[in-house]
Amino acid sequence: MTDLTLSPTDDSKAKRNVAILVLAQAFLGAQMPMIFTIGGLAGQALAPNPCFATLAISAIVLVSMLSANPMSWIMQRFGRRAGFWTGTLGGTLGAGIAAYGLSLGNFYVFIAGSAFTGMYMSAQGFYRFAAADTASDSFRPKAISYVMAGGLASAIIGPQLVKVTADAMVVPFMGAYLAIIAINLVGSLLFLALDIPKPPVPAHDAPRGRSLWEMLTTPAIAVAIIVAMVSYALMNLIMTATPLAVVGCGFEKSTAADVVSAHVLAMFVPSFFTGHLIARFGTRKIMATGLAILAAAGIVGMQGVELENFFIALVLLGVGWNFGFIGATTMLAGSHAPHERGRIQGMNDMLVFGGVTVASLASGGLMNCSGGTPQDGWMAVNLAMVPFLALAGGALIWLVMRPKDA
Repeated sequence: MTDLTLSPTDDSKAKRNVAILVLAQAFLGAQMPMIFTIGGLAGQALAPNPCFATLAISAIVLVSMLSANPMSWIMQRFGRRAGFWTGTLGGTLGAGIAAYGLSLGNFYVFIAGSAFTGMYMSAQGFYRFAAADTASDSFRPKAISYVMAGGLASAIIGPQLVKVTADAMVVPFMGAYLAIIAINLVGSLLFLALDIPKPPVPAHDAPRGRSLWEMLTTPAIAVAIIVAMVSYALMNLIMTATPLAVVGCGFEKSTAADVVSAHVLAMFVPSFFTGHLIARFGTRKIMATGLAILAAAGIVGMQGVELENFFIALVLLGVGWNFGFIGATTMLAGSHAPHERGRIQGMNDMLVFGGVTVASLASGGLMNCSGGTPQDGWMAVNLAMVPFLALAGGALIWLVMRPKDA
């Protein structure tokens, strides 16, 4: 499908905005690997039933899903900056309430705090779309990729902060949540420098473009959403279970943090060249490569629970997510007009994080309640990838096989 967006000839503003969004992804984004490292472990310590260990992470992605459409509306109506500040407010409140829950030893207060953190996760998901707002057609895949590459720094900062803060206070993990409050307060200042115009309010008699249903049934948009959903959900399924599996198999919490750090590095290091690969080979080939690498991650994970298996599987998981998710984002961004973005981007993220919610809910149950040992649980988690990879792969094959004039 031909691109529907305008092609500005000067990308200087876009490059400045990308630089700001890269810093936001790096600094503010550090809170997510922190939470994904400690959230399941803290939940396991507080939960009345170990099957609910990852419920806090599920609450984050559930609220992220529910926030996607309202967050998209805020950005469409008031601009990207307002939406991003709403996200940091949610991150600050979430970390504060979660820390209070830890001090009380109350699992349900801890879950409530995690729910507010979902507002930040939802807003962060729009960094990649914001990068495309002022970019030309040729610079768009690179802009998206560079912003995603900002996660490289978050992959280093987040887990290292966990090592320093997780046991820094009498109450385990409280120091990490207090650090997250500081990250949100300081990082929100970055958006003062963001320069992305608000979309113009259309006149009453202006064409409204395609309906939401028409966009969702556009083949390129439908396949982009499916691949994004599967890539993100499977990444979350495995990553959420990893700290539980690593510690359950006899390794230290610091080792689990190292595995998560390697995974998050693998998620974002490829972003330095993913945009160039998309520009050269096209979105479909890069998305297909991502799905194949995700399958390889599952195969390695099922080969054993030695430390090298965890590291290799999680590195492959990160690279596969990068190719699948950035490829899908680029395909989606090139398949709608600027005045349509408030509807389709919000719906995309609602569906994507809906899949992530299901994956995070399933992760704790599969890991802790599908066998007698952590090894059995880890095998079940990896086997659960199969049907979803088949779905995404089948959708992509269908798109490729469609007649070019369809």
